[in-house]
Amino acid sequence: MTLPPTEPIWKQWLDRLLIVNVFVVISGALWFGVAVLAMGQGITSPMQRFEQLWGPLFTPAIGLLMAAALINAAWDWWQQRGPGRDRDSET
Repeated sequence: MTLPPTEPIWKQWLDRLLIVNVFVVISGALWFGVAVLAMGQGITSPMQRFEQLWGPLFTPAIGLLMAAALINAAWDWWQQRGPGRDRDSET
């Protein structure tokens, strides 16, 4: 039985950071939903707090999530394409 190859420590920490980032984005979306429902009831404080955190917290978190998805897609495409493979033989 062979052991799976170990990932570098920086990749493990990057994966953890991105997992935390996903939870920040999901919690922001839930918070926004609750704030909209509260606004319907005349309670404005959740929406005001959300608006205060939108720029410094949620916008970068969403941008990081989208950038990570694009980089991951490009990396997967590059690995499937196979640098150095013979491109003339398509079988």
